[in-house]
Amino acid sequence: MQKPINLFCLLLLLCFLCSSNVVNGVSKKQEDSTENPFTPKAFLIRYWSKQITTNLPKSQFILSKASPLTAQDSAYFNKLAQQNSLSSHLDSFCSLAHLFCFPDLSPSLEKHDEDANFANYNNQNFTNYGGDKPGGVDSFKGYSLDENVSQDTFRRYSSDSTGHKEIFSAYGSNSNVPDQTFNTYGNGATGGGGEFTTYNDEVNAPNLRFTSYSAQGNGHKQSFTSYTDSANAGDESFTSYGKNGNGIPSVFTSYGRDTNVIGSGFSGYGEGANGANDSFTTYGFESNNGQNNFRSYGDGGNGGVETFSSYRDQANVGGDSFQSYGKNSNFAKVNFINYGKSFNEGTSKFTGYGKGSVEFKTYGPKDNTTFKDYAQKGITFSQYENTSSSSSVSTMPMSGKKINRWVEPGKFFREKMLKKGTVMPMPDIKDKMPRRSFLPRTILSKLPLSTSKIEELKSTFHAGENSTMESIISAALAECERAPSQGETKRCVGSAEDMIDFATSVLGRNIAVRTTESTNGSKQDIMIGSITGVDGGKVTQSVSCHQSLFPYLVYYCHSVPQVRVYEADLLDPKTKAKINHGVAICHLDTSAWSPTHGAFLALGSGPGKIEVCHWIFENDMTWTIAD
Repeated sequence: MQKPINLFCLLLLLCFLCSSNVVNGVSKKQEDSTENPFTPKAFLIRYWSKQITTNLPKSQFILSKASPLTAQDSAYFNKLAQQNSLSSHLDSFCSLAHLFCFPDLSPSLEKHDEDANFANYNNQNFTNYGGDKPGGVDSFKGYSLDENVSQDTFRRYSSDSTGHKEIFSAYGSNSNVPDQTFNTYGNGATGGGGEFTTYNDEVNAPNLRFTSYSAQGNGHKQSFTSYTDSANAGDESFTSYGKNGNGIPSVFTSYGRDTNVIGSGFSGYGEGANGANDSFTTYGFESNNGQNNFRSYGDGGNGGVETFSSYRDQANVGGDSFQSYGKNSNFAKVNFINYGKSFNEGTSKFTGYGKGSVEFKTYGPKDNTTFKDYAQKGITFSQYENTSSSSSVSTMPMSGKKINRWVEPGKFFREKMLKKGTVMPMPDIKDKMPRRSFLPRTILSKLPLSTSKIEELKSTFHAGENSTMESIISAALAECERAPSQGETKRCVGSAEDMIDFATSVLGRNIAVRTTESTNGSKQDIMIGSITGVDGGKVTQSVSCHQSLFPYLVYYCHSVPQVRVYEADLLDPKTKAKINHGVAICHLDTSAWSPTHGAFLALGSGPGKIEVCHWIFENDMTWTIAD
């Protein structure tokens, strides 16, 4: 009697036949997951059917985030992960698995004897470019615009040039995760100057470094105008900027205006400089929780003048540290005019600050400022007063205008606004994170979200010491591993299967995932159309998931008790035509929220006194019990 063919043998045969289309373990052509049951996406579909009992169709929103790897590629990269060899195949891994990785830039060999205009240019390493160049102008316009990752390196650019000018106009705007290094830029340059206009505005998570920029220069002016305006959550550092320079004026105008949680570090800035002239005008104006650290700024300088005019004016909290600022300088003069007139108090710390003449006029946070080892001679405090007040938060009704200076209109609203016919502003709900996919669970198990594996993660994703990628990995792991807040149950997930496990552990297996349909209506007024409350509009529990910045797709998921969730048609107020279908969640218990939370800045009141609602943004989601 003929024995039946073993099913396992059939599977092996199928994999063998498929493998004929593989070169070095990577398929020539991405296969259709509907035709192969061994792809990560097909596995997710089966897992969904097993774990979730609702009869609703599977969410295409979730399925679209599954790993796009073919069965062969998934097996190949899983083997590399087991051997700790993924780092040597990072380019193909990132490309095929749809991950967020920085390119490895090699030095540029380009030579330009004449003026150069760089337009629609991106991801380049400029090394020894423009050295010893007499006169002329290099222009960077439309450089790295609207990029997911804009990584540029300028090393020894324009060194020892004479009368040479560099213009960075509309550089890096609307980029996501710009990573730019200016190292020994303009070193020894005479005359000319660098001009940064509309540099990196409206970017997300910038990491910008100026190291020994214009060091030993002579009259090489630097101008920063509209630099990183409206940027979100990142860092800028100036190290040994203008060191040993002579007569170098630096102008920071509208620097970091209207930003959110941006840190700036000035270390050894203008060190040993002669006749430096730096002015900070509307620096950090209308910013939220900015952190500025001035360390050994102007140390050992001669006759320098630093002016802070409207510095951190109208800002919300934040902090500044001035350590050894102007130390050992000769005839230095520092003027603070309208410094720190913030709505909610921040903190300022002055340690070993200034042996020259320092004058404060209308300096803000009196009660939250410490002056340690401050020079006693030549210091003038004029009209020094506490201009901060937590009670002076301005609020306005929902009218499509800006609610206040830090919170976008419509980002937070009251539950009573969710009524048919209400016209209200919709914030920008567009996802500003890099587009990524989940990892297959088999590979994720070798690259887990754990600080215990941080060295392996850094090695795999080429995250060198003090690199942007190292900061991204460290920040995400710290957030994932922090203790939950009061009443919160949380988990970071790097696979769709892990997300399903967490949601079902909190809500049970009869669940549905909900998200706003599109970004239509963003940054304009919308009208509420037909609206329904999830679970009959009763107080319920949900699991909300928000993206974290990481090489592979990671969601920070947490249970949110005491909420009501709504789904609503969103209409054009003029035509009444449907333009979107939105999901809103209303938090009924805000007692554990910070008093300086953006919701209270926008709506007034404070923790535990009001409910707060917001829309679910693009690519975020909330899991609830299925209706």
